[in-house]
Formats: sequence, C-alpha cells, structure tokens
Amino acid sequence: MAPAPDRSTRLPRGAARAWLGAAGVAVLVVVLDQLSKQLVRHSIPRGEERRFLPGVQLVDTRNHGVAFGFLPGGHAGVTILIVLALAVLLVYFAFNADRPLIWIPTGMLIGGALGNVLDRLRYGSVTDFVKLPLGWPPFNLADASITLGVILLFVFADRSRRSGQ
Repeated sequence: MAPAPDRSTRLPRGAARAWLGAAGVAVLVVVLDQLSKQLVRHSIPRGEERRFLPGVQLVDTRNHGVAFGFLPGGHAGVTILIVLALAVLLVYFAFNADRPLIWIPTGMLIGGALGNVLDRLRYGSVTDFVKLPLGWPPFNLADASITLGVILLFVFADRSRRSGQ
C-alpha cells in the first residue's frame, strides 16, 4: 500500500485556483496585447494617426520607458524596475492568494508587464498606439491592464482588509 501524499508541500485548493486564475488572466492579457500591437505595426505607418473614436486616435509609436512613457531611456534600469515590481507582486500574492478576486489584478499586472517586456526583448522598445486628447502620452493594452490592475489590487485588498479576511 502506497503512503499517503505529504500535503504540507501542496497548495490549498483555493490558492491553487487563484494561481491558475492569475496565470489565465496573464496569458489572456499577453495574447490580446501582442495581437493588438501586431495589428498596429502592420496597418498604421509610424508617425501617422488614424481616427478611432471621437477624441481617440490610433498611432504607431515606440516607447523606451515604462507605462505611458515614464522613465524613458535606460533599458537596464527599466528592466530591473519591472523585475523588482513583479517580485514584490508575486510575494504579496503568495501570502494573499486566498483573498477574493485578488487573482484578477495580479494576472492583469503580470500580463501587462510581460506584454511590454516581450516588445522590449523583440524590438528594443514598446509599441504604443492609443492616443487620447489633452496631450496624454500614447499607451497600449498592456499599459491599460497594468493601470487597471493596480487600481483593482488596491480596491480588492482594501475590501478584504475591511471585511477582516
């Protein structure tokens, strides 16, 4: 008769589902981000603008910084910043995976970061293509996912804290 498996090294079922959920969201974000950037690179000449919605233009620009063009330049510095931020996020998630819905913003943040890192590795810069009025810097779906992920992370963490979880 085989000995019973050692359950002390296994994740609780809820935590395992949270990790799978976060991974699924991350994969979805990366796929949508990369597809949208590929469409832009092949359909809009660099420097041209295409009207998409009232007040929203589609452009093909390159960004060497982080989300929305912040911290331009230093490729190594940006990479180190991203790696550190992801490490902190993963540690936080590891200790809080049992919190309701926390896997959603975690997946959004990981997927957004990976989507932009893939661009940096393949092209040396990130393709941004959504241009809003009032001088807002162009951004992409990965940037939007990161921004919304940060907001949701704070909302879900605060909700869990208030409910005592």
